[in-house]
Amino acid sequence: MPVPFPKTPPALVIVVGNPRPDSRTAALALEVGRTLARLLPAAEPVVLDLARLTEHLGAPLGAGSPERWAEPLATLHSADLIVVATPTYKGSYTGLLKSFLDHVGGGALRGISAIPITTVGSPAHTLAADVHLRPLLVELGASTPTGALVVGNDQLDAPAEVVAAWVDRNLDPLRRALTPVAEPTGPAPSLAGAAPSGSA
Repeated sequence: MPVPFPKTPPALVIVVGNPRPDSRTAALALEVGRTLARLLPAAEPVVLDLARLTEHLGAPLGAGSPERWAEPLATLHSADLIVVATPTYKGSYTGLLKSFLDHVGGGALRGISAIPITTVGSPAHTLAADVHLRPLLVELGASTPTGALVVGNDQLDAPAEVVAAWVDRNLDPLRRALTPVAEPTGPAPSLAGAAPSGSA
């Protein structure tokens, strides 16, 4: 059963681990974030595009990196829901994403729900999100109330339909995870059969 939210909408943060700024991975994650923000409802998502941030802050590793990256890390820790998106790299996630999350202590994301997203160039990498990325988020303390969203590179130019179908399947678990003590109400909104809204 769907669950109503309190008056203060959950804070939603998107983390993009593609080493190329403004990537199709980022567009996919933003499509997910904006869809969830509208339907949960949640606050308008804050996007941490790690490649874009690296241009201004330097790489998230080495001497001084915790201080340089303090503000994005504080933003991450303030979230109620995080969307973590990465292309599959060597069957796992990117080094850029790992370097950023290396600054997050074990268990530090306790109380935050996380959605792992990977983009894949081959069906052979379909399980990478649930085998590698999802356990990493759990190790950091986040809960993962849904399975990962995995999207093929051939779907990235117009991901709205696949995102709508995934959100429609997972909206109730996300509602329950974010407001576990609320009382159920009427049916959840559905995106089934919705027309694609165009490129992400």
